[in-house]
Amino acid sequence: MATTLAMSWEEWGRTDGLALAELVRAGKLTRGELAAQAAAGVARVNPRLEAVIEVFDDVLADPGIDKPDPAGALAGVPIFLKDLGSGLKGRRQEAGSALLAGTVLGQTDPMVANYLRAGMVPLGRSTTPEFGLTFDTVTDYRGSLRVSRNPWNLERTPGGSSGGSAAVVAAGVTPISMATDGGGSIRIPASFCGLVGLKPSRGRVAPPFARNEYVSRTSVEGVVTRSVRDTAAVLDYITAGPKGGSFIRMAPPAGSYLDALRSDPAPLRIALSTGDWGRATRTDPEVAGRVREVARVLEALGHHVEEIGDREICAWETLWRGFITGWVGSRLMFRTMAERRGLSEAQLHERLNPMTWRHYIAAQRYSVLDMFAMMEANNTVTRQWGALMTRYDALLCPAIAIRVARANGPYSLLLDEEIDGWIGRLTDAARYTMPANETGLPAISLPAGRDTDGLPIGVQLYGDFGREDVLLGLAAQLERARGDWFGAVPPVHVGSAG
Repeated sequence: MATTLAMSWEEWGRTDGLALAELVRAGKLTRGELAAQAAAGVARVNPRLEAVIEVFDDVLADPGIDKPDPAGALAGVPIFLKDLGSGLKGRRQEAGSALLAGTVLGQTDPMVANYLRAGMVPLGRSTTPEFGLTFDTVTDYRGSLRVSRNPWNLERTPGGSSGGSAAVVAAGVTPISMATDGGGSIRIPASFCGLVGLKPSRGRVAPPFARNEYVSRTSVEGVVTRSVRDTAAVLDYITAGPKGGSFIRMAPPAGSYLDALRSDPAPLRIALSTGDWGRATRTDPEVAGRVREVARVLEALGHHVEEIGDREICAWETLWRGFITGWVGSRLMFRTMAERRGLSEAQLHERLNPMTWRHYIAAQRYSVLDMFAMMEANNTVTRQWGALMTRYDALLCPAIAIRVARANGPYSLLLDEEIDGWIGRLTDAARYTMPANETGLPAISLPAGRDTDGLPIGVQLYGDFGREDVLLGLAAQLERARGDWFGAVPPVHVGSAG
């Protein structure tokens, strides 16, 4: 028997998280009805998108089972937990890898506890490439190939590593979903799917219990959403964290991020760049052109936009040397992970995707002295970016240098080729996101219309350290000025599924 749904699909697909929570508070909907509708949305689109690994049946039966706070600003809103990063006690978390297949978490991490404090209902798990090492969300560890696909075009990737979450939000399954970002993994899928994706400052949100920023300085967690205000509402909750376990801890925000959206910001000084940023390839002309269109909108809104040269930003060779050393060198951790599971190196090889394995082999090139040099490079470029942000309130640039890539294509971890060329290709494309991870600066990807193939193009704004409020205020102003860029409906969507 078909389930009677609480809302039409058209209405469901255009209602953001705060609006859904308001309907729950008003008694017009229940969180059980929201969970049922999101699960029905998975059934409608996931066979084509392959973005959801599982729906938690016990949550469908009782949306209060994990104790989401009914008083939270997002009470009842379904959210999918990315299969990487922070997790929920008693649920599987496998990082898209056979190495961790069947892993069940023994405690709830602070980020997910904050989702629950906001009232959100974790409904299932979304896909990620193995250990989040690329922006093409493809896995093969669960007995068959799973290629997550973009609802704008099924031949294209939704990005990654938060690709599953971006696909379900863009397709209208739920308005908010979990994302993590170690090199652009919030912002790139937001760009490819026409969403809002904020990478908070380093230290702004609590890391998982198993990790601290001293070991993994580049990674931070958040969400992808369809509206700026949903991103702000989530950030109001996820800044809370336990004492201890973090080497980088910021003071609490000065006020509510949601409140920061209520009025237009004063005129800001905004730098503009579509440069090479130390890479050998050029940015796609349509991407660069869209960034300049956003610059014109910002100028019309009263902001001062000034184009700057690459040399005014930082020493790019130093930045890339440090970032790639950390990106590749940290994969030596796979040896420890294998040893803890009683696995030999040969067994580790069997459990890793080809390019993940090549990361591990390449990591063995690096010495302790290389790690010290990496931190020295980080010190240099972070201070240079800090100097830039004393001159400007924000930096406008592309979210990614390419247009939406092919699914299971040139950035897939299932390829088996020489690692340096693969890393170079990945870094060329993600040149605009990775510096925010290296420096710890906040950055947000925003939708800015579509290319000549009808696929989304995102633009990115960097902010000063700890100034997510400035980025969100500017994002909300753009959303008001160009609402046609936000919340666009792709061809594969709950409202159009058969």
